[in-house]
Amino acid sequence: MMDLLAHSPFDVARERRVVIIADWLPPDFGAVGQYMLLRAQALAERGHDVTLIGLASGASSMRREARGGGALTEVRLQARPVPRGSLLGRLAWTVWTDLRLVAAGFRYLRAADGILFTGSPPFMIHLLAPLRFLWRGRLVYRITDFHPECLIAAQARPSLALSLLLALTNFWRRRVDGFEVLGLDQKRRLAATGVADQRIALVRDGSPVDFSADDAIEPLPAALADACVLLYAGNYGVAHELDTVAEGYAQHHRTGSGRVRLWLSATGMAAEELAGRLSAQGVPFHRSPPVPLERLAGLLRSPHAHLVTLKDAFVGFVLPSKIYACVDSGRPILFVGSADSDVDLLARPAKAGYWRVACGDVAAFADCLEALADQENIVQSVHSAF
Repeated sequence: MMDLLAHSPFDVARERRVVIIADWLPPDFGAVGQYMLLRAQALAERGHDVTLIGLASGASSMRREARGGGALTEVRLQARPVPRGSLLGRLAWTVWTDLRLVAAGFRYLRAADGILFTGSPPFMIHLLAPLRFLWRGRLVYRITDFHPECLIAAQARPSLALSLLLALTNFWRRRVDGFEVLGLDQKRRLAATGVADQRIALVRDGSPVDFSADDAIEPLPAALADACVLLYAGNYGVAHELDTVAEGYAQHHRTGSGRVRLWLSATGMAAEELAGRLSAQGVPFHRSPPVPLERLAGLLRSPHAHLVTLKDAFVGFVLPSKIYACVDSGRPILFVGSADSDVDLLARPAKAGYWRVACGDVAAFADCLEALADQENIVQSVHSAF
């Protein structure tokens, strides 16, 4: 379980009132919202008066409760899903959502001793930093994903508009009081924009769930019975490597042993594309929706191994938070991505086993699937002997 107050940027004696802004809050699916709810709860237990402002697919609501030595107020704004099919639609949704979140939290922001905002939803810095003169508290930016760098990395051609937006974003970054980053790769990226090292704190997310011995393990779907199961759980979006997985997995089934079955418990554009490509080739796999947070530990202990992917262009701009829970689950990890990513740094010591494949190395991915299946056969043989 993550250390929720490790390197907390707020001192309860000087900064009792804290506001946290995020996007989708549980039970809606969203890793940032899950982590920020846990952070808000921990700060309240410590004695802070915390206001958490975020989004909900259901009705708007406000709830306040005493927790430990402090209190937690949750302000949820009803919002429609992000329009993934259109860049202009996503930008319009983001601008409108950012305005709504700041407007809903304005009185709390004015009274706060400390403000923590994240990279989800994007571009919140373009509202909070210019209005810095209105906030009495310190402004801390927890960079979950870098924006507009992620948009730039996803573009096939350079964009003058995005380059200008990046320059403006870096201007405002240099005027924020402090930063939290998820990894050393992100710290290097942020320092390269001109932010002084002493203003950057490395605060890792950690696993949002405990893996205690009495947790109920999610049963494998019937379609995966008697197979070596590789699970991809969570968001599978534009930053995650797809081609190597699709081609390497198909090769494993066309010319290899085909002993590994992919289980996609995922949402996102890449999940849709991967499922479509595998279905078109007649390659066997299983697809299911993500599970609620309270079932996540059981899900992550269900497969034989976990799949984590990241495109090279997004290294240092994105750190898949799922890596912490995958490591803690005690299952082997197969990572498709660069050794420069903190994913490799975190997963390399995994006791259960770890493989890394460079993006584009289809043959190596297929070979790793064979090695995974061989390892599982050895484990099953040992268990049978006893």
